[in-house]
Amino acid sequence: MIPIQDLLHRIRWDTEFGRGEFVIGYYDRIEHEIIHVPFREIKFPQDCPSVFELIDCDEGQMHTIPLHRVRSVYKNGELIWHRE
Repeated sequence: MIPIQDLLHRIRWDTEFGRGEFVIGYYDRIEHEIIHVPFREIKFPQDCPSVFELIDCDEGQMHTIPLHRVRSVYKNGELIWHRE
């Protein structure tokens, strides 16, 4: 299985592969469930390559999510990467 960092880099930088709608599923430790967010809504800070950031629409706060909590990646509704 490709490491999640490599897959996320490919989505971001490979224009051919990166076409389409991507969704990231990550484990939320507070909700104890997988949260799915559109890839276009997440940001990657340059100073910390092992996380991504997103703004919680309900709270309006920035959350930092470690990449080890990513559990799934979908492209156009199809599961392309998964980890238990």
